[in-house]
Amino acid sequence: MLGDKILVIAPHPDDEILGVGGTIAKFAFEGKDIYVLICTKGYPPDFDMELVEVGREEAKKAHQFLGVKETIFLDFPAANLDKVSHKEINNKLVEILEYIKPNMVFIPFGGDLHIDHQKIFHSSLVALRPINSFKVEKIYIYETLSETNWNAPYLISNFIPNVYVDISEYLDKKEEAMKIYKSQLKEFPHERSLESIKALAMLRGSTIGVKAAEAFILIREVIY
Repeated sequence: MLGDKILVIAPHPDDEILGVGGTIAKFAFEGKDIYVLICTKGYPPDFDMELVEVGREEAKKAHQFLGVKETIFLDFPAANLDKVSHKEINNKLVEILEYIKPNMVFIPFGGDLHIDHQKIFHSSLVALRPINSFKVEKIYIYETLSETNWNAPYLISNFIPNVYVDISEYLDKKEEAMKIYKSQLKEFPHERSLESIKALAMLRGSTIGVKAAEAFILIREVIY
């Protein structure tokens, strides 16, 4: 039912763990080839370059722990994607998609507070138009703690999932992967904390009658 190649597109390091960490672990265990694309990199004066490199090393270690086949880093400026042309981002994402040729893709929610998430969402949809050489069967939107819930849902579309993945057996792995991201992890009650990650997984799980789950919005499914 599921494709053999799965791509997770993340605006920043740790978005992929927050939104798809348990699903990555589950699919990797089932023998799927998982690719993670981190789209941005921090630059001075907004970011300390030493901490940026630490974050990238943490990403590689977390992905290796979960069973990711390949981690790809782009160098678009973090927190400054609004200064990069839409076309440039689109073209780079098409290039990555042509390289991987995934069957399934996970992208961030377009209603997230962070403009980088919004830009990657729109560019992902452009790159994933069903007119290219690659044939993507399923496209999902994931939620990101500290971004998805901090928007204005009465002005912008809220995240309303219609697909759930049971990660009851993989929640511990998701938590362990997030622990590897020491530079990004926060203390509770911050949303980017282990307690919040577990609480959301339990809430999503209770929605479908399991111990833990991750929730997604299906954008498009094509049966070839």
